[in-house]
Amino acid sequence: MVIAERAKKSKVAVDQQDSSSDDHIDAHLVLSIEKLQDLQDQLEKVNEEASDKVLEVEQKYNEIRRPVYVRRSEIIKSIPDFWLTAFLSHPALGDIVNEEDKKIFKYLDSLDVEDFKDVKSGYSITFNFKPNPYFEDTKLTKTFTFCDDETKITGTSIKWKEGMGSVNGVNHKKKGNKRPPSEESFFIWFNETKPKNILQGLPDQVAEIIKEDLWSNPLKYFNTEEDEEDSDADEDDYEDNTDDEDDEEEDDL
Repeated sequence: MVIAERAKKSKVAVDQQDSSSDDHIDAHLVLSIEKLQDLQDQLEKVNEEASDKVLEVEQKYNEIRRPVYVRRSEIIKSIPDFWLTAFLSHPALGDIVNEEDKKIFKYLDSLDVEDFKDVKSGYSITFNFKPNPYFEDTKLTKTFTFCDDETKITGTSIKWKEGMGSVNGVNHKKKGNKRPPSEESFFIWFNETKPKNILQGLPDQVAEIIKEDLWSNPLKYFNTEEDEEDSDADEDDYEDNTDDEDDEEEDDL
């Protein structure tokens, strides 16, 4: 009986000790998580401050870049078919410009991409055209406004001259959700104001390519053909030099 009592008391003591140990571990875990959350809150605050500072810098340099863009546009106007060449040379945009579009692009006077003043709430893309036989508008604009978790898209409703809308696929009845490739026109992009599949991609993707790639440095796409010609010429020179060296070696023999 005495031994049984001692064993019982020993078991109770062990159980109490285990329970106390578990409570200690739980308390330590809770404390660690609370400290970790405090540090995470501090990081979030720093990140918010950093985002505000980056935005301020971007706003400042947008104002500095603006007059440079204006001067660049003035020079581009003096270069025939600059934007047509740049669009056609671009690996993504060139695929969505059809034969009729090319004729219209010859009247494109300038392209402009402008962020909203606060930068973060949106931007607009504007195509300025000379008077042309295709539509009445001299300015076609597409605007992207970021509100909460959605993007509001607005675009110019093009006033096509008589018969020109049909030629450019505007009034064509689509078969299913896709238009035959030969009838796709870049200009239907202005009328698409909902993020959905179009031109084998999203309107937002077309805009982002124009804004982030083409607009930032259109010269690299305008110069593509010239660079290829230079490359071909260099290859021809290299082959000629190689042939000359081979001839000299044969003469030596």
